[in-house]
Amino acid sequence: MKTIATIFFIFFIGTAAQAQNNTTDVKVVTIETSIVTETAKELKMETKNEVVRLYKFKNARIKKALSFTTKRNKAKMA
Repeated sequence: MKTIATIFFIFFIGTAAQAQNNTTDVKVVTIETSIVTETAKELKMETKNEVVRLYKFKNARIKKALSFTTKRNKAKMA
């Protein structure tokens, strides 16, 4: 009895879903725009004087920072 009721319920839901009329057409409003073909190019020439540090060796500041030693870095005799 339970299976018959389940099949009837599924059949009823399926036919109710197909019986709906969704035939409304949505019209899209189009807007016409013009194409711009002229482009203006402007170049701004600015001179900047900046000071740059020049190191003799590559990554000199990094190597100096990584090569620090502390008092406890020394080897001890056991």
